[in-house]
Amino acid sequence: MFKALLLTVMFSATVLAAVPGEVSKTFPNPSPCVSGLAFDGKNLWLADFKTDSLYALSPKNGRVVEALPAPSYRPYGLAWDGSHLWVVDREENNIIQFDVKSGVNVWTIPSPVERPEGLAWDGKNLWLADRKTIQMISTEDGTTIKSFPAPASVTTGLAFDGTYLWSADRIKNRIYMIYPETGEVIMILDSPAPYAWGLAFAKGKLYNADYESDSLYQIVTDGDGYYSQTERQRQNMLFTAEVRNYGPGYLKSLDLFLAIPENSFHQTLLTEPVYFSEVRPKHITDKWGQNFASFHFDNLPAGGKATASYFVTADLYDTRFFIRPEKVGELKDIPKDISKTFLADDTKFDITNPIIQKAVKEAVGSETNPYWMARRIYRWIIDHLYYELAGGWNVAPAIIERGNGSCSEYSFVFISMCRAAGIPARYTGSIAIRGDLASEDDVFHRWCEIYLPPYGWIPVDPSAGDTESPEGQASRFGYVGNRYLVTTTGTGSEYIGWSYNAGAKWESVGKCKIYEEAIGEWTPADTTAEVSSFIPPGGQYCRPRK
Repeated sequence: MFKALLLTVMFSATVLAAVPGEVSKTFPNPSPCVSGLAFDGKNLWLADFKTDSLYALSPKNGRVVEALPAPSYRPYGLAWDGSHLWVVDREENNIIQFDVKSGVNVWTIPSPVERPEGLAWDGKNLWLADRKTIQMISTEDGTTIKSFPAPASVTTGLAFDGTYLWSADRIKNRIYMIYPETGEVIMILDSPAPYAWGLAFAKGKLYNADYESDSLYQIVTDGDGYYSQTERQRQNMLFTAEVRNYGPGYLKSLDLFLAIPENSFHQTLLTEPVYFSEVRPKHITDKWGQNFASFHFDNLPAGGKATASYFVTADLYDTRFFIRPEKVGELKDIPKDISKTFLADDTKFDITNPIIQKAVKEAVGSETNPYWMARRIYRWIIDHLYYELAGGWNVAPAIIERGNGSCSEYSFVFISMCRAAGIPARYTGSIAIRGDLASEDDVFHRWCEIYLPPYGWIPVDPSAGDTESPEGQASRFGYVGNRYLVTTTGTGSEYIGWSYNAGAKWESVGKCKIYEEAIGEWTPADTTAEVSSFIPPGGQYCRPRK
């Protein structure tokens, strides 16, 4: 099912599967300043801090069933405990248990935070959000039972779906699915409007009351679609690899290898690569199935240079995956050919090394769900490494001992630990947009992919995810931005070694000083132009062999 869905989303203009974050229903809010939302098993309750009122709404059509005076002059978050409505009293900094039938305030507890906002009920305790934290609190006296950082900066709404907490943030304009045991963000959705406030779950559906749009939205949280493509960016890429021989000897033979970008969930090539070189390329494939254009040169003299380029136009997307841990299969469900290929050891990984084995044991413990195994490894790396671009690509055990690394070295550690734990892992190399859309890149970027059944290959960027923010960590687990053209997939290649996008091999006669250079040059493409107009003259048009 997932493989078929992937092809539908990638190559069809019409996507039939519902994707988390999509709006399935919209109703007008009954009042101007909504500030809280809850579900009592039959109706949605909405709080308004301007009218100081509570409104009961039908979740089917948004019709107002009942309106009551709020138990305070500044009602904010709402939660239903099975018999009573809990209301955040922002004016007095209290939380009130309110009987909607009699209009009586049954119980009042003090808020443990100064600016209480969102409220939710998990069947036993209340959850309260202020701008920076989310806390489980006692209904006896309001004391904090547990606390963790909020996903982002200004949390406004909270809801509980029976397993996960959901929070809304009005600055980021996002809604987050949170694992309440640890506070880790599992899923990130764009909010349907600019000022997401109240949240509630009603009969398996997430509802969001938005302050700015004066609307109530029913949002898909568990659709068949498992990733989204947004923020399309059309770019021209000219990639050039060059080898210069400063002599005094000569290169008897030289082979330049350029990795060929291909279509994926993240990018759509509008033109096949057009090559520029004095020699015509041949197409070869490495042990991982990665396609390369190979350029052969003979007798490169001292002072000579060999150059090969390709030009391509592509649509790049912000691509976010929506993974539910409970839907991830077991390690035994991974296809055998995937496991055989991407659990193998390699020189940069050294997965049997005691340092790697110890790290995996510390990180994974007794966990058996592949998603949580990978998240624990991801968290362990964030806790034990810090980013430093110091040059060199050390092996994974040495990187752990050193305590820092580049994006490549973070990738080596993550892949090593995942493979040691039984999770197939590989990396992808890319050319990155640096700053302006018209820019060049000679540094490049690399991240990882892990195989989670039945979803398939999921991107994970442990170096970019190394941040204190729960949202920042989650945003790089199952996400690729629209500023990258992916060129390589696998790990160390027999053609380009551990490089990103290109490599060279040569035989020399005499002493030779060799310099290799690779540069990607970006230019924004005209989204209204015909595709044929993107192809520059003078190149060699070659179809990659699949």
